[in-house]
Amino acid sequence: MPIRTTTRRRAGRSVVAAALAAAAVLSLPAVAEAKVTRYRQGSASDVARTAWSGPAYTMNGSGAVMPDTMAKAVNAIRGGSGSIDVTVLAASAASGSPTPECDVIIGLPGVNSCTTDVLTSTQDASNSQVNADVRNAEFVYFAGGNQCNYVRWKGTALQASVQSVVAKGGGVGGGSAGHHVNSSVVYDACTASTDSATALADPYDRSVTFTTGLFSWPNYGDTVNDSHFVTRDRMGRTMAFVARAVKDGLTTSGKAWGVGVEEGGSLFLDRNGLATLSGQDAYVVLGDHQPEQAVPGRPLTYSNFKIWHLTAGQTFDFKNRPTCGYYTRSVVNGTPDTNLYSGTPVC
Repeated sequence: MPIRTTTRRRAGRSVVAAALAAAAVLSLPAVAEAKVTRYRQGSASDVARTAWSGPAYTMNGSGAVMPDTMAKAVNAIRGGSGSIDVTVLAASAASGSPTPECDVIIGLPGVNSCTTDVLTSTQDASNSQVNADVRNAEFVYFAGGNQCNYVRWKGTALQASVQSVVAKGGGVGGGSAGHHVNSSVVYDACTASTDSATALADPYDRSVTFTTGLFSWPNYGDTVNDSHFVTRDRMGRTMAFVARAVKDGLTTSGKAWGVGVEEGGSLFLDRNGLATLSGQDAYVVLGDHQPEQAVPGRPLTYSNFKIWHLTAGQTFDFKNRPTCGYYTRSVVNGTPDTNLYSGTPVC
C-alpha cells in the first residue's frame, strides 16, 4: 500500500479538502494512487528508551491541540527527562497546513519528532508504516474530523498499535472527533449527526448510534465523550447518550458518565486518573439509574442527572469518582429543565 512522505508545513485543518487531495494524487506516478500521506517533522530517528512514565491523556473540545495540556502530557510521559515521539492520525486531509497538530506539537519542549499520517480508507489501518509510526511513538493524537472514520479501525492492526502506546506508558489524546473516539462508549455519528432536540425527542433516533470495544483507557471507563459542548448546545444530546448507555448496558457498572468539553477547553488526565481542565469549561454528566422512559419512537424521561461543572484549573478524579459537588437536572417527555449549564451543587 503506497505512502507519500513529505515535510510540508502550513496552517489549519478541515474535514473536507478535495482540492488538496486531488493535488496529492496528481503529484504521484499514474500507476500508484496514494492511500496514506505521511509528514515527518523534527528528528528523522525515533527515541530509544525502555521505560516511560505515563499513561497520560488529553481530551479537547475542538480539534486543535491545546499547548498547555499537550505539554503536561509530554512531561508526564517522559518523566521530566529526555524526549518523546508523537504520531498524529487523521482520517481526512487538511486545508491550509497538512500538519496543523504537529505544527504546534513540534515546538513543545521534550518532543523529538511529530509524524502526521493521513489515512483515506479503512484498509489503511493495516499499513505497515502507519503501524510502525504509532508503535514507535509515545503519544498518539487523533485529529478532528469524523469519528465514524476512526471507529472503523476497530479490530484492525491499528487499534492494537494505539493500545500498545498506552500499555508501554505513553499516551493518547484528540480533539472534536478525536475526543469522541477516546471514550469507552463512542457516539460514532455513522448514520447522521444528531442534536439535542432530536436525541431528546427520541433517544433511539437513527442519528444516535454508538460503537463500543474500541478503546477503554485505565481510570476512564464507562465514559461517553462529547465536544463543542456549550457552543453547539449539546448537553441535551449527552443526556440522551448517557441514558442510552445505561438502558442498553453499554457500560460495565450500570452507570454512564458523559464528558462534555467546550471549544477551547482541554482536560489533561494523569496516570492516576486525575483530570485537570485548561481553557474553557467542561461538564461531567452522570446517569446512575435506569431511565424512566427510553424506548424507540418516544421522548426521553430521566430524573436527576448529576452534573459537575468544571472551570479552568479545576480537577475531576476519574479513578475515585466524586459523590458530591454536582447539581441535578431532569428531562421529562423530551423537555429538559432550564439552566442546564449552571446550578448550585447539592452537596
